[in-house]
Amino acid sequence: MKLFILCVSMLCVVSYSFAQTQFNDTTYLQPVEVSSVKATEKNPFAKTNLNKADIKKQNIGQDLPFILNNTPSVVVNSDAGNGIGYTGIRIRGTDATRINVTLNGIPYNDAESLGTFFVDMPDIASSASSIQIQRGVGTSANGAGSFGGSINVSTNEPNTKKNMELNSTAGSYGSFKNTLLFNSGIFKNHFMVDARMSNIRSNGYIDRAATRLHSYFLSGAYADDKNTVRLNIFTGKEITYQSWNGVNEIALDTNRRYNSAGTEKIGTPYDNQVDYYRQTHYQLFYNHKYNPHLKSNIAFFLTKGKGFYEQYKADQNLTDYGLPTTLLTTPTDLVRKLWLDNNFYGSIFSLQYEKKNTQIIFGGGYTMYDGKHFGKIIWNKELAPIPKNYRWYNKTSNKKDFSVYTKWTQKLNVNFQTFLDVQIRSVQYKNDGYRDNPTLGVKTNYTFLNPKAGITFSKDNTKVYGSIAIANKEPNRDDFEGSVNAQPSSEKLTDIETGFEYKKNTLHFGANFYYMMYKNQLVNTGKINDVGAYTRTNIDESYRAGLEFFTTEKISDKLSITGNVTFSESKVKNFTEYGDDYDNGGQYSTFYTKADIAFSPNIIGSLTINIEPIKNASINLTSKYVGKQYLDNTSNNNRKLKDYFTHDARASYTWEGKTFKEVNLFLQANNIFSKMYEANGYTYSYIYGGKLTTENFYFPMAPATIMLGLNIRF
Repeated sequence: MKLFILCVSMLCVVSYSFAQTQFNDTTYLQPVEVSSVKATEKNPFAKTNLNKADIKKQNIGQDLPFILNNTPSVVVNSDAGNGIGYTGIRIRGTDATRINVTLNGIPYNDAESLGTFFVDMPDIASSASSIQIQRGVGTSANGAGSFGGSINVSTNEPNTKKNMELNSTAGSYGSFKNTLLFNSGIFKNHFMVDARMSNIRSNGYIDRAATRLHSYFLSGAYADDKNTVRLNIFTGKEITYQSWNGVNEIALDTNRRYNSAGTEKIGTPYDNQVDYYRQTHYQLFYNHKYNPHLKSNIAFFLTKGKGFYEQYKADQNLTDYGLPTTLLTTPTDLVRKLWLDNNFYGSIFSLQYEKKNTQIIFGGGYTMYDGKHFGKIIWNKELAPIPKNYRWYNKTSNKKDFSVYTKWTQKLNVNFQTFLDVQIRSVQYKNDGYRDNPTLGVKTNYTFLNPKAGITFSKDNTKVYGSIAIANKEPNRDDFEGSVNAQPSSEKLTDIETGFEYKKNTLHFGANFYYMMYKNQLVNTGKINDVGAYTRTNIDESYRAGLEFFTTEKISDKLSITGNVTFSESKVKNFTEYGDDYDNGGQYSTFYTKADIAFSPNIIGSLTINIEPIKNASINLTSKYVGKQYLDNTSNNNRKLKDYFTHDARASYTWEGKTFKEVNLFLQANNIFSKMYEANGYTYSYIYGGKLTTENFYFPMAPATIMLGLNIRF
């Protein structure tokens, strides 16, 4: 961190010492690596674009999912209950393991779990210049397959004007965010520097669910009329007290903030039951413009991550940890650390041709993942002499991912435009076992063909489009371990979409219909393992169908509205539920011909009213509705999340002056009516004592919270 501060200080001095020259034309500065994976305005897919101003308005210190919360078909959740720390996102009911996330076109999803841990890149939103959310399969991207949507975050779009900002917020549950931003603008005709330091902390709504986040971002670029070179280095460090166990249904009414983590220790809970992870990204981009019609890019990246979660475990037999019986014959309490040490690296590339009515993009990427999983015992109550640096498990994983795609956009005439996209993706994955299944090694290969095609009709202010897209995706690490006797199959999705948009002056509205047919979809069974990961199984046939509506209208100079609503149905066909039968041994089963897919509400809606009562002042009123969600695939009303309807309010005022270019003060209140609701959960059932027992666990969200913010632009 000291080195980072020194580098930023030197760059600030150097860049401000040069006379600035503003380019008359900055189009060649636009990041080619981002445009290769984003959908364009006329591509036949459902999408939402957020610009820098949109992002900044929502960025009060919560993780990225909460910044996207009010976009169509999105539902978010938070382990700590207030959106800071471990958070989750679902798009059209699909979880983060099926949402492709890229940073400047570079894959971000964890290579093994396929999930996205936004907590590992704190405050990335403060460095983001744009975000695009594609719903459904969308266009081909790099990395994990998109089964519910994709999130493309760009930090590489140029900041051509010099700028320095201090952003601070403080609010409920000891929540604080401090961010220092610097943009050099263009100096010496060719150079740009962007830098950021962030510190976020919160005690969380859930008991002891404290979060401590630190990050920095440094980017330097050189550009001329044919070439752009950019180097990004950014890191995030998170320390969160574990809160992934949820709250038992019985305790919700009496102690909804209860946290069972660390309570195996007699007396007060273990004070260091934490999750620690540090992740550093290195990204190098080179873009070249050959002529007005042809340009290319290549990027190299390395993502290094290392961390652990620490646990207090009571009454443990050391023989279960591979230690000899002579070391200690009686059970003991111990503290253990489960480590992950990984490197994710590779390259992405694209070649883009555009002339008159034709655009062709050829691109792809090659990535490699090397992961180490190991566990250490750092203390035991009986002080047994455990060998120094002893690892009771020490497992490795490797994954290679190679893909190429071609996108062809052809304008047929003044009204019609076609789109064709074909991707070939090859995946090789192997590991040498798991902590709980040390002999269960995996070695598997997949080759996927993912074609997409569509057509768009545009006339005057109206656009109508339709598309069909096929996507395939491999299982994740937990899927392989969760199925010892029968390894999981890959998933296949056929996505049909059609919609229209109308734009004229101050009005923008549209609708989109989707029908997503799954083959061998991996769905949640409702059971959870000891690190909060759901166990999933292949379902032969399932589908999601829905209608998405959205609108933005400026009614007057002082009043505007933005809203969206999704009506959907998500079903599994011929589904068999299994559960443990402790009376007779083995498992019981229940067959369903058609049941709701877990965590798939039939209605999701959001409405924001923007009021500008006087110059430089604004009031925003936002409401969000999420229908009931089932915790498993049985449509059982005894295993569900109740629907919820929340309301947020924000008031802000901006001063402009000579000492400071801009000072913005805002007050935001979330869930202003203190709706007691749960945004996530899990369930499991079993037969014992001659009856079926169901246990539900929930992740409660905080009642009314406030955040006071001050943004100063120098």
